[in-house]
Amino acid sequence: MLITASSIQEGNASYEKLHQRKLDALSEDLERQGLEVENIIKALQAFQVAIPSWALGRGGTRFGRFQIGGEPRNLEEKLMDVGLLHQLTQTAGAISLHIPWDIPEDIVAIQQIAQNNHLVFDAVNSNTFQDQSTQEHSYQYGSLSHTKEAVRTQAIEHNLEVIKYGEALGSKALTVWLADGSNFPGQQNLRKALDRTQHSLETIYQSLPQDWQLLIEYKPYEPNFYSMVIPDWGTSFLLANQLGDKAKTLVDLGHHLPNTNIEQIVATLTWQQKLGGFHFNDSSYGDDDLSVGSAKPYQLFLIFNELLEDWDFSQALAWMIDASHNIKDPLEDLIQSLEAIQIAFAKAQVIDRKALHEAQENNETTLAQELLQDAFLTDVRPLVAEARRREKGAIYPLKLYQDLKIREKLIQQRGFHQASGL
Repeated sequence: MLITASSIQEGNASYEKLHQRKLDALSEDLERQGLEVENIIKALQAFQVAIPSWALGRGGTRFGRFQIGGEPRNLEEKLMDVGLLHQLTQTAGAISLHIPWDIPEDIVAIQQIAQNNHLVFDAVNSNTFQDQSTQEHSYQYGSLSHTKEAVRTQAIEHNLEVIKYGEALGSKALTVWLADGSNFPGQQNLRKALDRTQHSLETIYQSLPQDWQLLIEYKPYEPNFYSMVIPDWGTSFLLANQLGDKAKTLVDLGHHLPNTNIEQIVATLTWQQKLGGFHFNDSSYGDDDLSVGSAKPYQLFLIFNELLEDWDFSQALAWMIDASHNIKDPLEDLIQSLEAIQIAFAKAQVIDRKALHEAQENNETTLAQELLQDAFLTDVRPLVAEARRREKGAIYPLKLYQDLKIREKLIQQRGFHQASGL
């Protein structure tokens, strides 16, 4: 075991007094504003984000991929890496699998490893954006939207197979992202492609277990650069409405054109009870998959502001990171992303919501902006650290990860030239 309870306790010991001073000062300030600090900390303790199995190794682009060493070589090691993250942060209590990259060959053994690492299985993800060596038909011209029924049937059967794996592991949702689209005007009948997609999704939806959800993701471009069959949240929403109550829209923060008002999308979907969850990342130009909160932390905060407006957090949402770590240590990047999500969640809880509602009703624009910015500029990191500490996590998880030289130890165990398989 690379991290033990005692190593976390020892790492925390050096910072206990400093942490307590910061926490006391912040708590006093927040309580003076009428906020219940204990409630915020408890909400942070309960908030868990799923780690995608494909994010535990180095990412890459069409220009190449840089190795880091020590990457997980199989599903078992991916579970162990998420377990490391959860030990440190106490926020990563779930893993999301991508089939066929992570087919669990021994369900019982995989469940046992997950249990040993205090993990559950979040949404399972299908893959019809790549051709696999075992499949008969190519997805070059689409999958669920393909003109040929045989290809659509193959894609549908793959999704049904993914559901079966998810059921065996205890997942409760299937995420569908389609690369289907066209690269040139006239290549595809746009209406017929969408109609075929709807019918294919209906077949999948009918096979969902009673307590499952179908999460429909979207993306405005790439890999197709003229049209995507599901290019935006509105198309996803229309499909979800056609399918039924168990179908929801999945919001990926990087799957929007530049300067899109994502928080308004979140507000609309919440209003219609069609928000299924999130793929957290950040973006400057397109689907960059930057570390969460690294480029647009205020936008992340505004998204949580909308969520907290009237969202019942006891309702199931799929909270998941979806990012590519091209030059950073993937585990370090994930620790930073988890921290950013918790910080945004905490900041949204310190908004003076009563005063904000009054300012909005009275059209006091300047005051409304000030109330949001006051909350955003509050340093809530002591609350996030306290939530981790109470759950026996690290006060400063990134520093402890580096101090314990976890990456070096992983390289010793797994080697340097072994790349993570997808």
